[in-house]
Amino acid sequence: MDVSALKGIIPPLITPVTENEDIDEGALRKIVSHCIDKGLHGVFIGGTMGESLSSTQEQRDRSIRIALDEANGRVPVLGGVMDSSTRRVIENIKRFEQMGGEYAVVSPVFYSTHAGTKETIRHFEEISRHTEAKILAYNIPAYTGLNMPPKMIYEIAKIDKVVGIKDSSGSFVQFVSLLNHFRGTGFKIFQGLSALADISILLGADGLVLGYAPLFPEIYLDMYESSLKKDVDRMIRLAPIIERIAGINNFSTYSIAATKCSMTALGFSDKRMMRPSEPVTPEEEIRILEEVKAINEAYEKVK
Repeated sequence: MDVSALKGIIPPLITPVTENEDIDEGALRKIVSHCIDKGLHGVFIGGTMGESLSSTQEQRDRSIRIALDEANGRVPVLGGVMDSSTRRVIENIKRFEQMGGEYAVVSPVFYSTHAGTKETIRHFEEISRHTEAKILAYNIPAYTGLNMPPKMIYEIAKIDKVVGIKDSSGSFVQFVSLLNHFRGTGFKIFQGLSALADISILLGADGLVLGYAPLFPEIYLDMYESSLKKDVDRMIRLAPIIERIAGINNFSTYSIAATKCSMTALGFSDKRMMRPSEPVTPEEEIRILEEVKAINEAYEKVK
């Protein structure tokens, strides 16, 4: 199973919406093409950043279909098919395949707080039997209520069609265990936290899934290439800027609202959120956009 294209910086995209919460197709297409034109290595649609669980099924399917169509094979498109039961994920992944999707992102079930190791492994086994898509396991305990420890991931990696892991656990000890275990196997390992991005690539991670990459593609690509080259001096110079980008989340009580607001600096989309979530306040918006400008100015000084 060829997964050689699955690497680098693959941002999870916001889902731009109109005033009545329809998908803003024009804005989404511009964001997808912007990412590709700026040299990012793929896009992830229908994830946490995309408010996928606030979306209707029609909205989620439409956003995925638009992203696949706009990318048109230029880069891998990861499609979020996460859901609250195995059967619901299977239905999602079948629709994803029918749209032409190749890489499906699957998390443990959420809301069912009783689910543990055995249930989660069976979850991936059953999904694998019902799809030809390549599956990336998604460890995001803040939203699923379940951390996938290394031993669980080792077992899930043995399942047919599971080709990699996106880890947003925040545990670097756990992440290093994955790197050491899978080194040289071809199993893809992606870091989901900006604060751990550079060191993760330096130690052998395949890629990064970073929400602010569409806004700061040059900065993140610089960091990625420097880490690949093991240019530690350059990594050290960029580290404060990367940390500052991650700090934009702190300008709002809801990080996705902060991200959506910051993305308005691209001129493609609005800061609207899907209800009941609220967008950032006017005061927060001013601070966020000032910080975006300041980060770009700081990077100019170290280029």
